[in-house]
Amino acid sequence: MPVVPTEAVGRSAVQLAREVLATMRRHRLGTHATALAFRVLVSMVPLALLGIGLLGALGLRSVWDDSIAPVVRDRVAASVARAADDTVHRIFARSDAALIALAGALVVWNTLLAVREAEHALDEIHEQEGRRPFWSGLATGIPLAVAIDLALVGALLAVVVPPRAVRDGPWHGVAELARWPAAVALVWLAVALLVRYAPGEHPEPRWASAGSALVVGGWVGATAGFGWWTTSVASYRTAVGTLTAFLVLTGYALALGLVFVLGAQLDETLRRRDGGRRGKAARSRRAS
Repeated sequence: MPVVPTEAVGRSAVQLAREVLATMRRHRLGTHATALAFRVLVSMVPLALLGIGLLGALGLRSVWDDSIAPVVRDRVAASVARAADDTVHRIFARSDAALIALAGALVVWNTLLAVREAEHALDEIHEQEGRRPFWSGLATGIPLAVAIDLALVGALLAVVVPPRAVRDGPWHGVAELARWPAAVALVWLAVALLVRYAPGEHPEPRWASAGSALVVGGWVGATAGFGWWTTSVASYRTAVGTLTAFLVLTGYALALGLVFVLGAQLDETLRRRDGGRRGKAARSRRAS
């Protein structure tokens, strides 16, 4: 196997990065990333309601009492902490099927709108001029939104449930180790479904690619960083602290959108490069 010089690899990576960034500007992907970030922010309220409802329905109220509530009490004023705790326990008391169904419907609707935004971004990336009709988009978007939500909620539950379902014995260590690969696999599935089925013209299936790895890695890294900041740094006791928290939350949502469009554009750039090399090789064979 020929050895590729390190300098050549570095130059190729720099050239690839320049191509991706130049194409992102041409495709207005910053605008699409901002639209996706807005949808993420809007989705957080119904998603929080759904998450609290599921914790109550699954008998996991200790997640709030033991893990989340103490962090809230340490970071906000006492009156705000009492109000939040009272609100959550009221939701626990009403964690019936109707509440979960309503929160789930709101989450799916917001995810559907995010899927439509992702569709526009991916159509720009694939340079497809025609847009999918509205009703056709709904027929594809609703099942896709449900599948993505199930994968993402499943990833969240994969992190939260196993350590509390298996508290003692040798299986506790297995549950601790297995929850993170399971969560990453479910996030990967959500990204793959979105990239594959959201655009009007479906690209060739590539369930494992550099772009999807960038998206999943970026999402996991951004979420871990945001979670660390929320639990270890953030303070909401002052107006400045609250404003800072809002700005960090907005930056987190924007990072999710930017990483997604960047990963999709990376895959498309590599695909076009690969297609160009294949076409050049075919012309060379015909000439010879």
